Amino acid sequence: MRPGMTSQHPFVARLSALSWLPALAASVGAGAVAALGFQPVGSIAGPVLGSALLLLLLAAQPRGRAFALGVGFGFGHFLLGLTWIATAFTFQAAMPVWMGWVAVAGLSLFLALYTGLAALIARRITGRIVPLALLFAGTFTAGEMARGLLFSGFAWNPLGAGWLQLPGVAQLAALIGANGLSALAVLAGGSLAALLAARGEKGRLGLVLLFPLLLLIGLGVPKIQKPLAAPTATKALLVQTGVGIDDKHEEGGLARNVQTAVARTRQALASGLKPDLVIWPEATVEFPLEEMADLRRELVSGFPQGAKLLTGGVALWRDDRGTITAAANSAYLLGSQGEILARYDKSHLVPGGEYLPLRAIAEPLGLARLVPGSLDFKPGDGPTTWAFPPLPKIAPNICYEIIFPGAIVDRANRPDVIVTISNDAWFGPSGPPQHHAQARLRAIEEGLPVLRVTPTGITGVIDPRGGLQETLPKGVTAHALVNVPAPLAPTPFARLGLLAPALFAAFLLAAGVFLNRRKT
Repeated sequence: MRPGMTSQHPFVARLSALSWLPALAASVGAGAVAALGFQPVGSIAGPVLGSALLLLLLAAQPRGRAFALGVGFGFGHFLLGLTWIATAFTFQAAMPVWMGWVAVAGLSLFLALYTGLAALIARRITGRIVPLALLFAGTFTAGEMARGLLFSGFAWNPLGAGWLQLPGVAQLAALIGANGLSALAVLAGGSLAALLAARGEKGRLGLVLLFPLLLLIGLGVPKIQKPLAAPTATKALLVQTGVGIDDKHEEGGLARNVQTAVARTRQALASGLKPDLVIWPEATVEFPLEEMADLRRELVSGFPQGAKLLTGGVALWRDDRGTITAAANSAYLLGSQGEILARYDKSHLVPGGEYLPLRAIAEPLGLARLVPGSLDFKPGDGPTTWAFPPLPKIAPNICYEIIFPGAIVDRANRPDVIVTISNDAWFGPSGPPQHHAQARLRAIEEGLPVLRVTPTGITGVIDPRGGLQETLPKGVTAHALVNVPAPLAPTPFARLGLLAPALFAAFLLAAGVFLNRRKT
């Protein structure tokens, strides 16, 4: 019987009796259950139940197995949550498709090391469920933040994304960030675990009541929130081209992509729509716009006076002989005469997609970028704000960048709206909705609306509380004219950035240490 388990529940007793291999398998299963919080399922029950099982395993099993159990949990939840990466390998010819599953397994195992370390640290301090839940919530949050920052960062799928099912709880991201929501998911799991394994422990009642309290918040807060302010007068035309990856890679596909965007925009304008801003997806124009003034004028032909076009494109650098030496994945803002008003270069590039890490080693091994081409993209300078009145101030983001909390807006020049253009048609049925869910979390964190435009979906409007105001059908050519929602006042997260979840994690760690020092 482990410390603090004064009268073991039969289920906990069975977990205690497991040898290391069945216990490891159970931890992998717990991680897979936790992944049900990610889209397309999106149920908070997954992270809560998965966390509960992991905490029971950590408490019931010998302390020396904690790291392996944490790695098993992380491996299970990343493996199930990252299957879209394997799908991306079906859209390229440089590497065999089966390597996609090797990449998923390898990346999942690497990312699981963060969870393993979190479990190891928490379990070395205590095996009692109540302080263990607090400690692991803190260490897990710290680990999740670390994986979003270290080695270029991979912040995809925070465990707390499942709280979007309960909008009232999701609103807490404005205070503690998406990483803080992950801590709440672990604590909710601890609430269930404490029902079985914390009899006689100090603080048990408070932990047990936490999950019902979160449910009450999740269901009740939306009913009492003040209505959002009326939207701004700015009208944006969101254009979804419906051109998938296979279509773009066919002969003439690049031209067809931009032709579709132009045709759909002109169709909308001909119907009498008068937007102030037209938005096209990432990489809609894969031609050097800065070298092609005639093309720029053609793109905005027929636009209302003063209207502007925000489109994805590519920026090129050439040497004195005209040879391309560098390229950037860019967003351009064009005026109604085709003039370039602003350019933003994507700063957070996708490893293995837009650049090949350790190219000198990787290429001889037969590895290549998923995006065609041998020239790695050049990163930009980071978040910026475009100010072109009467448009609201815009924070441009390109695709992958939206997954990084605290890194998508210029805090010294707060924007009014985030515009994220993307092309995640590579990523099968699960990648795009997971990507979209993370855009919703950024909206809540920053208190800013998000306009999201992609070629095949999910295109739409996210209000500053993460609600969906407009969503276009997936996989079709479509458009929508929307009024840009008004922003909220700066949230605590908008002011503090990642310091907010870091402080929450520190509080949980301190609380766990304090409770562990109290007698049962």
